[in-house]
Amino acid sequence: MTYAVNMSQKADVAPFFDEATNTVSYVVSDPQTRACAVIDSVMDIDYAAGRITSDSADEIIAHIKSNDLSLEWIIETHVHADHLSAAPYLQEKLGGKTGIGARIMDVQETFGKIFNEGTEFQRDGSQFDALFEDGDAYKIGSLDAFVMATPGHTPACMAHVIGDAAFTGDTLFMPDGGSARADFPGGDAGELYDSIQKLLSLPDSLRLFICHDYGPGGRAIAWETTVAEERASNIHLKDGQTREDFIALREARDATLAVPKLIIPSLQVNMRAGQVPRDDKGNPTLKVPVNGL
Repeated sequence: MTYAVNMSQKADVAPFFDEATNTVSYVVSDPQTRACAVIDSVMDIDYAAGRITSDSADEIIAHIKSNDLSLEWIIETHVHADHLSAAPYLQEKLGGKTGIGARIMDVQETFGKIFNEGTEFQRDGSQFDALFEDGDAYKIGSLDAFVMATPGHTPACMAHVIGDAAFTGDTLFMPDGGSARADFPGGDAGELYDSIQKLLSLPDSLRLFICHDYGPGGRAIAWETTVAEERASNIHLKDGQTREDFIALREARDATLAVPKLIIPSLQVNMRAGQVPRDDKGNPTLKVPVNGL
């Protein structure tokens, strides 16, 4: 598929870094109409105490209100395994439509089994307002936006290209951070390589905004790069890296990584578009599968 990037449209991008999960959320707005989208929002959780709060989401809400923006879209680049989505909270406060890749159904099927969800848990993506297919286009005010399927980290991963900016989710990190892990159920290092090549085929000057940063080597946290910078300097994917070499590198690296500390609450909540599951009495409740992940 050929992707048409409208580099003449400049999107305004405001980042919000969540130190607890090393997640970067974004408010992307159209300077002409003041319409905006929120990408990869965070709801705070004290897992040990079983307490969910909204400080991170409230910061985003305050930014949208203080800048007189209108929220049209709440986008998830994928089902995150390291933080909870604030999508329902944002939608309740500000409106907007939720969207995720259509292969969320694959993720729901996989983790519906792992978490032993009953028949009341719908595995058709109906928890979201929009399910995006590769190449689908949409608008944020007058800004042109489209999605690129980027499976590999998870089956439902998608990059969103909005004007002269692209939001890569967990597919690609800053050049000194490399790439996302591919060892979760449904992940695939070869697919990840192919997806990154699609991203690196976009215009050199396209701004890339990543979802996580861990400050490798002690450098300051960063979240913005370009296609050209990634092609030249990404430690996993410099020009000339073969698919086979990448797969070997990625699989060796993944074998050393610990399970994300919030994977159990995150998957249960995020596959439901940010809603916390409830028990048969209607109480918000999370499950802990034993030896299931």
